[in-house]
Amino acid sequence: MRTLAISLLSLAIAATCHAGDAVGIFARAKAASGGAHWDGVRSWHSDGTVVTGGLNGSFDSIIDLRSGRSEGAFKLGPVEGADGFDGTHAWSRDPGGEVAALDAPEAVRRARSQAWLDAHAYWFPQRIGATYGEVTSRVLDGKRYDVVVATPQGGDSLTLWFANDSSLLARVEQKEGPNTNTTVFDDYRPVGGLRVPFHFVTDSTDAAGRTDPRERTDIHFAHVALNVAVTDADFAMPKMVATARIDDPSGSTTIPFDLVNNHIYVDGRIDGKPARLLVDTGGVNLLTPTAAKKFGIVGEGKLAGGGVGDQKVDLALGHAQEVRVGNAVLAKPVFYILDLGALAQVEGVEADGLVGYEMFRRFGVEIDYARHRLVLTDPAKFAPPAGATAIPFKLSDRIPIVTGSLDGLPMQISIDTGSRASITLHAPFVKANNLVAKYHAAPEAVMGWGVGGPSRGRPARFGTLQLGDVRIDGIAGDLYMGNKGAFADPDLSGNLGGGVLRRFDVAFDYAKSTMYLAPNPEWAGKPDAFDRSGLWLLGDGDAFKVVDVASDSAALKAGLQLNDRVVSIGGEAIGKRSLAEWRERLRTTPVGTHVAIRFMRDGTEQAADLVLADRIAAVAQP
Repeated sequence: MRTLAISLLSLAIAATCHAGDAVGIFARAKAASGGAHWDGVRSWHSDGTVVTGGLNGSFDSIIDLRSGRSEGAFKLGPVEGADGFDGTHAWSRDPGGEVAALDAPEAVRRARSQAWLDAHAYWFPQRIGATYGEVTSRVLDGKRYDVVVATPQGGDSLTLWFANDSSLLARVEQKEGPNTNTTVFDDYRPVGGLRVPFHFVTDSTDAAGRTDPRERTDIHFAHVALNVAVTDADFAMPKMVATARIDDPSGSTTIPFDLVNNHIYVDGRIDGKPARLLVDTGGVNLLTPTAAKKFGIVGEGKLAGGGVGDQKVDLALGHAQEVRVGNAVLAKPVFYILDLGALAQVEGVEADGLVGYEMFRRFGVEIDYARHRLVLTDPAKFAPPAGATAIPFKLSDRIPIVTGSLDGLPMQISIDTGSRASITLHAPFVKANNLVAKYHAAPEAVMGWGVGGPSRGRPARFGTLQLGDVRIDGIAGDLYMGNKGAFADPDLSGNLGGGVLRRFDVAFDYAKSTMYLAPNPEWAGKPDAFDRSGLWLLGDGDAFKVVDVASDSAALKAGLQLNDRVVSIGGEAIGKRSLAEWRERLRTTPVGTHVAIRFMRDGTEQAADLVLADRIAAVAQP
């Protein structure tokens, strides 16, 4: 939801940002939109209406044009939120009331570019400096434009289009992760001697050039006021309202969890009814449509939700009265409602949804993987695990980002308890550093499954991952090669998941922006095992359905094919063990072991001899 909040505020702010190319284009744009009247404009207040994702709402924003500081709030359907820039840091207040500074490098760059636009620094370069590309002339839909790329000091590049016939700003393009956001301006009206666009629309375009109507935001100004009084307090990050508590005098609660495919599952309650929830630093409070109906939560809107898969899915928003995990309670939580697709078949277990950022932001969190227990603590009483190494993190969107290195390559790494993998390297990082060749990566195969479907990657074994003073050797991970989904984001190098995190007692103190890692004795000296079968299996009633067979793998050599339904492994009916337990056996059973597979194909039961083999090198080969 932070992304939505930012887009609303950014649009409300950017509507008067007549950035251009060189001095001549700037001068013409300024003259066409008010000329010297802009010299006396110090601040700006606007309000109006917004439509996005099937939801109607309103916004209200204020800008200090002298510095680019800003603050904006929105109400959209059943939710409301806010964000701002205090001159140094961007911040957000999520619909659930969680407040955080957005201080990851990419968040800082985006905030500085927006501040440059808000300060009208293309007319007033003394406010914020920038560099400019060469002016180009382009034709779009029969109209000609002067186009320039501007790179504000400390910010991301912006592409600005000025209409030849009016000299007014017509559109602004900016990269955000793997996508490009384009805002189109029209309906210019007079305000205090200025000409201001009162209507603007933003679309997000993916790497394949596609837009999704669920991601379109349509804004209309209702009122604009110039030179309103502003103070530092108008732009300061607000305090977080206390809507969370621990119902225990100790200020702490301990919840047992099940570890399934490196995922953390806990029992909780939503509005007094039992709920099975996955704990995910990379996610938000979320319910499936079936679970929302069970809990009586009505979703509104039709936004676009995405994850590691290629596809976007419908997303709605709804309120509950409370969510409880152990004795930790969040009051009036907002839930995102979307279909998790084949998650139950992928995991082999059912879940109603997940709890994520909102819990981590409100409490001190310890995940004791060795003892399978989750500890939530009042932040004022939180203490890190004994012997833990402190690793600072920053926030991008809601996700903690740490600085590290992989075999000497500097990295920005997202921390994601909701990922089953050890580490997934993002495609731009892989390509920029020629990592397929460096690590002799195996052929592409399905490596994970999440919102939007399967994620494919090229498995490999790496040398040394360094996180602060913590060294982790011999990780088996994967290299993502696609251009869609979360792993196509060029702002991050990789995503660290449960395969590595389970080696530690992991704790998070969001109030101090610090993660703690204490070695888990259960994993000391153990290698990071990787699948030796080449099969990706989904639960399918009384069988496992084969949905991927890796190239040059044991499964391919055994003759297994897509859509085969495996009914027994090693002479045991698949119902004897969970899907997670079978996956563990196919990872850890020694190379060369013959595993009898019986499967159904075209209504006939058949047999295969699966000879387990390593798909990646036993040691890193950098």
